Amino acid sequence: MSQQDPESKAAAEGRHRLRTETLEQILEVTQKLSAPYDLSHMLEEVIEAARNVLHADRGTVYMYDDETDELLLTVATGMDPIRFPASRGIAGQCAKTREIINVPDCYADPRFDPSFDKKTGYRTRCMLTLPLVGYDQSLIGVLQLLNKDHGVFDDNDERVAMALAAQCAVALHRVRLTQELMNRERVNQEISVAREIQMSALPKKMPPVEGYDGAGKFRPADETGGDLFDFVRIEDGRLFLLMGDATGHGIGPALSATQVRAMMRVGLRLGASLDEIYAHTNNQLVDDLPDDRFVTAFVGLLNPRSHDVRFHAGGQGPLLHFRAGSGDCDWYGATTFPMGALQQSNLKTAQRIELDPGDVLALISDGVYEYENPAGEQFGEQRVGDIVREEHDRPMTELIETLLRKVREFGGEAIQGDDITVVVIRRLPQ
Repeated sequence: MSQQDPESKAAAEGRHRLRTETLEQILEVTQKLSAPYDLSHMLEEVIEAARNVLHADRGTVYMYDDETDELLLTVATGMDPIRFPASRGIAGQCAKTREIINVPDCYADPRFDPSFDKKTGYRTRCMLTLPLVGYDQSLIGVLQLLNKDHGVFDDNDERVAMALAAQCAVALHRVRLTQELMNRERVNQEISVAREIQMSALPKKMPPVEGYDGAGKFRPADETGGDLFDFVRIEDGRLFLLMGDATGHGIGPALSATQVRAMMRVGLRLGASLDEIYAHTNNQLVDDLPDDRFVTAFVGLLNPRSHDVRFHAGGQGPLLHFRAGSGDCDWYGATTFPMGALQQSNLKTAQRIELDPGDVLALISDGVYEYENPAGEQFGEQRVGDIVREEHDRPMTELIETLLRKVREFGGEAIQGDDITVVVIRRLPQ
């Protein structure tokens, strides 16, 4: 077997260190942007974070006004707020195409408007312009970074900037949506607003994956809850699966759940492996969460070519694998400690579940298994297994609705005591 030459090995180690350091840096930014800020303060935080991560001299945020189709230059060093059409200049082209624009020599690019430099006496050498797109795919604005400390922005800067821009856009979207809602609602309805924001951030449906059907559903016990789930289609065709439960329910756990989802999406955008995503997110939560708080989570990757799911289950279980060929239900427990409980330096190898035609993988929070009826009896694994067995050949959205209906009927007049989340994936019959 050939051995890697020293120079190649050193280069690979350098790239790994860069990716690790950048991932940790952006995770810290994501955690910071999850704090409650007003729009003006949030814009300042976004620019400062972008400058630090990309080593840029200056930064600018143009907020998009969809009513007037204009860009509003809200924050820029030495400049007053300015409005201009969203079709103008490099920022306008970025807003229109929603694609990153990297200009290594601004004065050689005809799209560049030097009037801003003339007004301020600043000399713009190079520029990186990125679209800020919210979680509902709406345009939030445009982020521009000027003059990298050394040289020009390269391909790696573009990749890191896109990951950072995605998190900044979600943070700005959350702040703007919150402010708009609060303008229409009374202060005592803040909890209802938080619920709407949380629910709107969850995926409406699973991205299409050839040969598979899937769905997810979240039903909090209070106005907001600590459960979470996510589907993310990766460029190579694999599907990222997340289902978790932050301790407790209400505003605090809801913020923890939002933080976990955001950090993991950052890792995916940076091309981190499943193990790296889990370990870095876990270690960040150890630093961020109080000692009595943690998050149980299933973090996995579905490969539609090899028809298997590789996963880590941090304190999350039971996991149900229904085998269509035999009609049996296999149950799996947690594979490691809950996230945020302790630092992970030597993470165990990810577990693997192979899905045959017709098989169903069901990720269900303990709010279902532990749902009690007025007599104090829990719903339990047996009832869940029976429902999946009976409904496995129906669309997964219908299976979830049937399961939730059966749980409600079982509970009778009893109050839902915990958040409920259900994620089901089925490999379609050949």
